[in-house]
Amino acid sequence: MKNKKIIIIGVLSLFTVGNMNAQKKPYLDKNKTVEQRIDLLLPLMTLEEKVGQMNQYNGFWDVTGPAPKGGTAELKYEHLRKGLVGSMLTVRGVKEVRAVQKIAVEETRLGIPLIIGFDVIHGYKTLSPIPLAEAASWDLEAIKKSAAIAADEASASGINWTFGPNVDVANDARWGRVMEGAGEDPYLGSKIGYARVKGFQGETVADLAKANTIAACAKHFAAYGYVEAGLEYNIVDISNSKLYNSVLPPFEATVDAGVRTFMNSFNTLNGVPATGNAFLQRDILKGKWKFDGFVISDYASIREMIAHGYAKDEADAAAKAVIAGSDMDMESYLYVAKLVDLVKSGKVKESLIDDAVRRILRVKFELGLFDDPYRYCDEKREKEVVGSRANNEGVLDMAKKSIVLLKNEKNLLPLKKSGQKIALIGALANDKNSPLGSWRIAASDDTAVSILEGMQQYKGNQLTFEKGADLLKQKATFLTETVFNTTDRSGFEAAKNAAKNADAVVMVLGEYGFQSGEGRSRTDLNLPGLQQELLEEIYKVNPNVVLVLNNGRPLSIPWAAENVPAIVEAWHLGTQAGNAVAQVLYGDYNPSGKLPMSFPRNVGQVPIYYNKYSTGRPIDSDKNVFWSHYMDVEKTPQFPFGFGLSYTTFDYKNLKLNKTSFAKGEKVQVSVEVANSGNYDGKEVVQLYIHDEYASIVRPIKELKGFELVSLKKGETKTVSFTLTDKELGFYDNEGNYLVEPGTFKIMVGGSSDKGLQSGFEIKE
Repeated sequence: MKNKKIIIIGVLSLFTVGNMNAQKKPYLDKNKTVEQRIDLLLPLMTLEEKVGQMNQYNGFWDVTGPAPKGGTAELKYEHLRKGLVGSMLTVRGVKEVRAVQKIAVEETRLGIPLIIGFDVIHGYKTLSPIPLAEAASWDLEAIKKSAAIAADEASASGINWTFGPNVDVANDARWGRVMEGAGEDPYLGSKIGYARVKGFQGETVADLAKANTIAACAKHFAAYGYVEAGLEYNIVDISNSKLYNSVLPPFEATVDAGVRTFMNSFNTLNGVPATGNAFLQRDILKGKWKFDGFVISDYASIREMIAHGYAKDEADAAAKAVIAGSDMDMESYLYVAKLVDLVKSGKVKESLIDDAVRRILRVKFELGLFDDPYRYCDEKREKEVVGSRANNEGVLDMAKKSIVLLKNEKNLLPLKKSGQKIALIGALANDKNSPLGSWRIAASDDTAVSILEGMQQYKGNQLTFEKGADLLKQKATFLTETVFNTTDRSGFEAAKNAAKNADAVVMVLGEYGFQSGEGRSRTDLNLPGLQQELLEEIYKVNPNVVLVLNNGRPLSIPWAAENVPAIVEAWHLGTQAGNAVAQVLYGDYNPSGKLPMSFPRNVGQVPIYYNKYSTGRPIDSDKNVFWSHYMDVEKTPQFPFGFGLSYTTFDYKNLKLNKTSFAKGEKVQVSVEVANSGNYDGKEVVQLYIHDEYASIVRPIKELKGFELVSLKKGETKTVSFTLTDKELGFYDNEGNYLVEPGTFKIMVGGSSDKGLQSGFEIKE
């Protein structure tokens, strides 16, 4: 009986403690709304704890090992234990995330969980094609699924926040980060940005609490794709018209999709660093668009405002950033060091701190982290999901859809599956690392399927491989410059001998995987190293060349475009690269990709883009030199935006409009018949462009305003319909007002931005 009393007392004691915890932490009550829970939590927080939520630290020690001693690691660890850290960056894997989350939840006064961020740019371990390549698919459902696969693997590894999608519109291929975005067009970029957010986060805010979704982050806000000269971290100087009509629409589309975070950009805009730009962050994002998530700085960008010459010192930088609307500091250490004193001295209002913290807590509650801080820490799920067969099949499907056929003469493609002698040449053909591309920091080296391995799956032909020449002089990494071989030609003769007697020569050339991405600006867009020389030498002995390009940006390949009979744009396609390329080369998949960026004839044309302006002298009207042109090369691109061939052919006919004169607000109905007139089943991206012939602000000569991916069997015809509304027919003025003006419009529908069926209509007052 005595023992029973002890047991009862013990149970009552635990029950009482549980009630006390519930009373101390009323924000853990799941029956209350998110906003109510935030209202309960905020008053309990000290100023220091509030500022701590605005502080993000990079991973700094083996969190499953002993506590660090000395240096910044010890400082960060102590801050974490005191509740002065709101987020961790690059901590990954269930064991590591659980360990660091345990400190935040169980050792701090309020137990506020961390949000764990990571650059999941085109996959986690199992990699999809780089985002620019995915954009070439124009397949929004496939792109959404690709993001969902990435979220599935990342969340299974403890991560609940990605720094993507990148929705920077960019038309300068010198900038290495074009590989992270969707190319040069704001309409396509908006659709893809929307799809990627839904893929990462799910369809609704409620889906964020699921264990297989993660919070997305739209970046880089704003105009980073327009850095001068394509130079990383450079300034941006663009017009308001460009800002409102090209830069901002994809960002607004992500807000419409429910994106929960934004990342500001490294560049200046109108002379003000984006990190300290209240016009962008307060007026537009949080004001006009009513964004209620939070904004994080890019890596140390708050501190970098000092180097820009915009902030006097660390305190000034911290003050200007928070006043402008930057809610969380990534690795500048300035918020945690300076904001408390700034508030106490009256230089920063505490209401601004409260607003930032409310936004951060809102996302944490939406992710379900307060209800279960370890919901992303399931080791069994991690083992089952990461690298799964289903995920590999998914990224293979995405990779095939991303390939663009640029040229196909002499019936070289598709390759025959038997009876052919095929020479495979190029160091990249047997590379298992480069196809992974840049921004794949969770993936293990040498885990891609090489093109050689992919082609070896087809047993009917005699396949010979020779590298020709090493591409690199030394191993490339994410953090170091890529150094190319420019002198060792010792493999040329073996490659030429292999090519001489081949029925077809497949040459895999291009950029190494780490040659694009952050910090990879180029002034030369040609094939690096000895590749161009190797290409010409092989062509001399056997002109039946299929050039397979691996690259993270548009390249300048004028010699190849003129001479090589078949060219396949295969980008950096990720884990299943080799299988995807082989299936396209052998015709098991009919290529359907279209370019999301124009390819220049030479770097002197850059930036080059399809939606340019006519100028006052667009053509040679007087048979003299005084018109808009180059003396030494055509002003058109080598391969235009929206261009891409197929193994079959498509014919367009019967372009129709429901009428030719419309009142404002009326819908313009457009239809066209598309026929598969070739010998293969295939898919075509039907594209609709408009031109507003005269307006209060000059409009581009052509603007994409609709597209549809259509599957057509051999001999089949389908009618494709589009609806144009005010959303497609208007534009922004220089004050950001949206206008739909009366006037005449041209319309073009076809398979590329450079040609199609044309018609027109009028909008009346």
